[in-house]
Amino acid sequence: MEIHALDETALADDALMREFYELNRRSELLGRPDAPFWSFEEFLGGFRSPDSGERQELFAAYDGDRMVGNAVLWSFLLDNTDKAWFHLDVDVPDRRRGIGRALAERVERVARDDGRALIMGDTKIPAGRREGHPHRLFAEACGFELSNVEVVRHLTLPVPDEQIQGWIDEAAPRHEGYTIETYVDAVPDDLVASLCVLLGQLAVDAPTGAVDFEEEAVTPQRYAELVATTNAMGRARYETLALTPDRQVAAQTTLAFPLKESTEVYQWGTFVHREHRGHQLGLATKAVNLRAVQAARSDLTLVTTQNAETNDYMVAINERMGFRPIEDAAEFVKRF
Repeated sequence: MEIHALDETALADDALMREFYELNRRSELLGRPDAPFWSFEEFLGGFRSPDSGERQELFAAYDGDRMVGNAVLWSFLLDNTDKAWFHLDVDVPDRRRGIGRALAERVERVARDDGRALIMGDTKIPAGRREGHPHRLFAEACGFELSNVEVVRHLTLPVPDEQIQGWIDEAAPRHEGYTIETYVDAVPDDLVASLCVLLGQLAVDAPTGAVDFEEEAVTPQRYAELVATTNAMGRARYETLALTPDRQVAAQTTLAFPLKESTEVYQWGTFVHREHRGHQLGLATKAVNLRAVQAARSDLTLVTTQNAETNDYMVAINERMGFRPIEDAAEFVKRF
């Protein structure tokens, strides 16, 4: 078994990336056949789009000419430069051969040689199985410790419009003076700077378990790259903002969904500026955004989200809206 670092030429090779993707798909859906999973077009768009805030490195393990495992390492460049994040998969018939451990050791070595002090990764675990699940046992055998647990939740669509209106009406008396606006793809230029400030706070204010983060450097360039990545993935991006009277972004929420066959919606960030909490802006923006998405696509069937189990505020909103827990996203950390 050999592990190869994949360069830009390999990343541009559709056949090679198809092999990478299909291995991921088999591995990630084992035991979770109904879990949402991105299409090959979305995969290519995500991996081939630049992000000036991180370096992406791909690795593939081969047995002869057959790919049997792969890993991706993301190293932060503008903030939190003591940290790196990785994900690995081993093909289903090739497990328990030491491939996963070899891939983990390879990405750890790359991160350590780059001066990183810790490396993080995550995996999905069925609810109630976090104590003895094989994924956790593997992580701990490689020297990782559980650092945080996020709960994956699903909301079945469509949600009746009168129910959405009820949430909007419930929140409205608490946020007089704010306006709620929805944009598709990028927000107007005059809102980008304050939106970037808000997005940068998320890493600090959201619960992150045993790992402390510094504020993320979300620049207008990075925001433009995020929008471009969404377009490259063939997804629509719906962003609903709560704005102060002087049009500063006080809260935001983002939903994205594929423009083609898939009927699944992905909830990305929802966040309220620390100086504007207590006005039910989280519920208000999420409700307005959901209404806009359902108006755009009446055939959508599911929203997927995940939040730290200790994030009481966001968990309460999701439960209020009918999201039901499906599985755990367990996050692990190893310090060098």
